[in-house]
Amino acid sequence: MNKAFVKESEADDDDLEALPAPLPAGVKNYITPAGYQRLREELLHLIDVERPEVVRTVSWAASNGDRSENGDYIYGKRRLREIDRRIRFLTQRLDLAQIVNPAEQENVDQVFFGARVVYQDGAGQTQGLTIVGSDEAEPLAGKVSWVSPISRALLKARVGDVLTLRTPAGVEEITVLEIHYPQTP
Repeated sequence: MNKAFVKESEADDDDLEALPAPLPAGVKNYITPAGYQRLREELLHLIDVERPEVVRTVSWAASNGDRSENGDYIYGKRRLREIDRRIRFLTQRLDLAQIVNPAEQENVDQVFFGARVVYQDGAGQTQGLTIVGSDEAEPLAGKVSWVSPISRALLKARVGDVLTLRTPAGVEEITVLEIHYPQTP
């Protein structure tokens, strides 16, 4: 088959994965040491393990001849582009990262980056969250980005403070109950 009939461009629309949103202009990429280490480990795993495996598969598939109907080749090339895109993203994020160790926080009676905060919401429910970097946020695990609305409302608060939280659902008052920072190892 003529190569003109085979779609093998670098800009295939069907394999574009949604990359995490870039940080707003002027916002620093704060990250905890543990978050930095996780991103670094993912980058090294992609470079040292996943990419070489996919390259071997694509090389083997290419040696089989007709690439137009070779699933291993087509999907391998697609996966290779995804891996390369993620490697570029992680490299950029790690280059811009500013590591902040919450265990070194001196002013532990106020909420700052890395704090574990327990608060009471407007419905009387007790909630807890940890303020972390954008790249390590996991809302379902109680880790929220320091640029999120709840984190911005909590920053610089002290135990007992009643704060106004503006959300898409409306305005809510929350009360700070506890502030914890991890201990220095």
